[in-house]
Amino acid sequence: MAIERKTPNLDTVTTINDDGSKYNIHPADVKGSFTTRRRLTAWFLILVYIALPWIQINGYPAVFINLDELRFHFFGFTLLTQDLWVFFFLISGLAFSLFVLAALVGRVWCGWFCPYTVFLEHLYRRIERVVDGDATKRKRLDAAAMSGSKAVKRTIKWGLYVLASFTLAHIFLAYFISIPQVWQNVTSNPTEHFSQFLFILAFTGIFTFCFGWFREQFCIILCPYGRLQSALTDDQTITVTYDYNRGEPRGKKRKFSIEETGDCIDCRRCVSVCPTGIDIRNGIQLECTACSACVDACNDIMKKVDRPTGLIRYDSTAGIKTGKRKILRPRIFLYLLLTVCGLGALTVTFLNKAKPFYGEVTRMPGSTSFVASSDGVRNTFVIDISNKRNREATFTIKLADKASNHLQIEDRTLTLPPLGEDSFTVSILSPIETYKGAQDIHFIITADDDTSQSLPARFMGPGARLYKESQQDK
Repeated sequence: MAIERKTPNLDTVTTINDDGSKYNIHPADVKGSFTTRRRLTAWFLILVYIALPWIQINGYPAVFINLDELRFHFFGFTLLTQDLWVFFFLISGLAFSLFVLAALVGRVWCGWFCPYTVFLEHLYRRIERVVDGDATKRKRLDAAAMSGSKAVKRTIKWGLYVLASFTLAHIFLAYFISIPQVWQNVTSNPTEHFSQFLFILAFTGIFTFCFGWFREQFCIILCPYGRLQSALTDDQTITVTYDYNRGEPRGKKRKFSIEETGDCIDCRRCVSVCPTGIDIRNGIQLECTACSACVDACNDIMKKVDRPTGLIRYDSTAGIKTGKRKILRPRIFLYLLLTVCGLGALTVTFLNKAKPFYGEVTRMPGSTSFVASSDGVRNTFVIDISNKRNREATFTIKLADKASNHLQIEDRTLTLPPLGEDSFTVSILSPIETYKGAQDIHFIITADDDTSQSLPARFMGPGARLYKESQQDK
């Protein structure tokens, strides 16, 4: 049975046929130093993904997004909804870090570290290789009419896809409800946790669809990071590149032939191993994820034909053309500056505001701003404190400069359980003899580890002269 062989070009996307239907890519297996390192990296990342919900830090998983209580635990730190601004600086800093990475080494993130690529190439495609065989067998099976043998293989393959997706979905859910709760859901009636049951079904379906069928189309069509490459890279960006100076003209060197040929023997091995179906010899392309599969494939062929390796290698366009590369250039410094600004802002604001407890002061609901009497002017406030630690903590509440401002208030002490919260009212009196009008005040909350936070408030009251005159008239 003839197997369709599609020739990649720069005018159309290889993974889409002329009629708009999907063309299935079946990349061949490849061995080499880059492939080994990439595979070890991928399995390490998968292990981290699986392990994080199991690792306990201060009594909670290393990464735990508790939506029920609106608490977010990250490697021992607990953030409340009031701290979500931290994520803005974190995401902006990481985004600019990816800009630096892209400007330096192109889409290495996509080919080596992206979760989508990691799961697709090192889990789902491995399942496919085990069930359907090598690339030639998979192509032949695709082209064959449905038979009993093909139906069995399809059932086994898609069953394993669903099982893998089902497992990944449960691990993903553990980031939101914890491993013990996931196990309780698994061992109980689905109707008791129906929303979480729907979550599992939805993500099992999404993972199966994306990794089982949609595959590289996500990277080519939907992923915004891939679309940014043309703006983030230039001729000095190091990425997977074909050395046309060495390779051209292509062709097999024959005995007794006087025709000059380059090192490329046009074996198309680089095309057959590409997970997005491109021909890297056509130049840098949107679909290339810099995964290095073609590098190892070409190096293997060069060794067999006794020619130098590196015909396809990590290099820049300028490096291929002139033999010189310029790593540090203006855009690198600009992206680094933006990265430092984002991460610097994250560090400063986190240290200054992301305290291990949260305090808030408001006026007593339903009361007037102040009460003026013959004794003086009184304001009543409500102070809320949330303990973000995973241990019991004691807090002391004082009013700053109460002596110099002639304000009367008792210091308070409050003990909260781990991740507990409480509120209480405080009354402040400004005696009539020393009353001097409305003023800004600050409550100082100090934890038992000397961490403190200042809460500003406004002490309200009438004009001092008119108030004292009105009391004298009574």
